[in-house]
Amino acid sequence: SAMAKTRTPPIYTTPPDAPVLDAVKVMAQLDIGSLVVMDHGRMAGMVTFAEVLRALADRGGTLGELKVSAITERDPVTAAPTIDVMELRRTMLDRHARYVPVMDGTTLLGVVSFHDVAKAVYEEQSFENRMLKSYIQDSPA
Repeated sequence: SAMAKTRTPPIYTTPPDAPVLDAVKVMAQLDIGSLVVMDHGRMAGMVTFAEVLRALADRGGTLGELKVSAITERDPVTAAPTIDVMELRRTMLDRHARYVPVMDGTTLLGVVSFHDVAKAVYEEQSFENRMLKSYIQDSPA
């Protein structure tokens, strides 16, 4: 059977010096729960709705001029494209990680959400082939 070509999904990013409010607007508009913080072409961490909510709680409900860098999770759980889905699920549960950047060395391939992992487990598909390899164009079957 012919190999299906998969389109690499967009990776939504923010610079560290952007206002948190701008990041919130992007996440709300796109209905996504996380942004990858990119600093000079390298991943500097992640911002998720959890960090935003914490900032709002700490600051009495206003974000003001708060910058993304102030709430960035600098050491997020990351995964290699070859990771086993059950191993990734266990790691995400252990670390309470809802979003995991998929890294090939220092190259960011995409972000996998816990929803993606749960769906892959539920569908009992090969997660490695269906999910992570789909981030890479023309990957061999």
